[in-house]
Amino acid sequence: MPITSINPATGQPIQSYTEHSPQQVQEKIAQTQEAWKAWRLTSMSTRTAKLRQLATVLRNRKQQLAALMALEMGKPVKQGLAEVEKCARCSEYYAEHAGAHLQDQLIPTEASKSYVSFQPLGIVFAIMPWNFPLWQVIRFLAPALAAGNAALLKHASNVPGCAIAIEEMVLEAGFPQFIFQTLLISSKQVNAVLEHPYVMAATLTGSSPAGKEVAQKAGSLLKKVVLELGGSDPYTILADADLEAAAEACVNSRLINSGQSCIAAKRFIVEAPIVEAFTGLMLQKMKAKNMGDPLDETTDIGPQARADLREELHEQVQQSIAKGAVCLLGGEIPPGKHAFYPPTLLTNVRPGMPAYEEELFGPVAAIIRASDEAEAIAIANDTEFGLGSAIFTRDLEKGERIARNELQSGSSFVNQLVQSDSRLPFGGIKTSGFGRELGMFGIHEFVNIKTISIK
Repeated sequence: MPITSINPATGQPIQSYTEHSPQQVQEKIAQTQEAWKAWRLTSMSTRTAKLRQLATVLRNRKQQLAALMALEMGKPVKQGLAEVEKCARCSEYYAEHAGAHLQDQLIPTEASKSYVSFQPLGIVFAIMPWNFPLWQVIRFLAPALAAGNAALLKHASNVPGCAIAIEEMVLEAGFPQFIFQTLLISSKQVNAVLEHPYVMAATLTGSSPAGKEVAQKAGSLLKKVVLELGGSDPYTILADADLEAAAEACVNSRLINSGQSCIAAKRFIVEAPIVEAFTGLMLQKMKAKNMGDPLDETTDIGPQARADLREELHEQVQQSIAKGAVCLLGGEIPPGKHAFYPPTLLTNVRPGMPAYEEELFGPVAAIIRASDEAEAIAIANDTEFGLGSAIFTRDLEKGERIARNELQSGSSFVNQLVQSDSRLPFGGIKTSGFGRELGMFGIHEFVNIKTISIK
């Protein structure tokens, strides 16, 4: 069955690809295993040199890659250029730091010599989403390859061109043939890949239901898995916050990638004395954003990645309005054969509404009133998700205390939008997943932490 990419800005097909058969998948796994047997023994200097070259390849192709992402999933091209650069910096980060992160750690014991060694596991199978089609892959792939692992990728079905481009760039950077391969498969073949004895671990970025399925399967096989799942990130704005700066950060976070980011701000919890002023600033700044052709460098907001996802988002908005939310901006599907959805601002959001309870994966901001700081923190934590969170206040000591001790999430930012950074671990708690990507902790997820003792 063919895999066809569709331009969400026009509704027109771009290209069709032939799905790999089960036999082809088995052959590719065997090829990757053979490539890994030699790669695992290569020096760290060899691995990191190729990562540096990968960064160069990414930058050389940045215009082509940004245009490809715009066509396949609607990412505004200026954001696509930034994504390519972020991928290049991630490759360079692990080129510079992988050696130190994986250095043997001497542990004094009664033995003559004892230490911890970090050894590659083998093939890591990645199941990746469409919203950051390069970044989601590179942030697992760079540390995996640096650690001496091999990798297989099952990318989202609407970005096959991006998946193929990544494989091409890995080869162009000088990595061994087959050390990383893209599998053009549907979700029906995922379990067969997970079950293969050569596949040692898996990583998935996606929805919580998908994560539960993969975790259950990997658990039954006793295979390591890292899950980065959905989020409904709360941004808490206290009465003493710099409202102009807070509103700017909140709007930018909510609308980045046309609202389609796991760590985008989604719920805005505002103390009562400032809720009207903050809402006015949000409305003003959201109105100023330009929705249009993602290939136009002046566009801030492109289409949603698929028309069906746009319909699901609109249903969540309509249900919230029916339950009492007030729509100050947007909330209507524009005509045409496309997947655009306008910036939408909802107020009077309360428990029981989709805008309060669920992840809204699109450019929809939900403002929730809190009577005081304590209630604001309680609302922020009143969610099944726990990916990112942010707090805005002029009192930095208070902000740090709340971020460190009160907010239940994998990361918490003070007076800034939540974002991933190659230098810092990234991941969530609760139904937002487990395990970490990036930084030292990310590269340690897919290694054998091995004790060596000599007497």
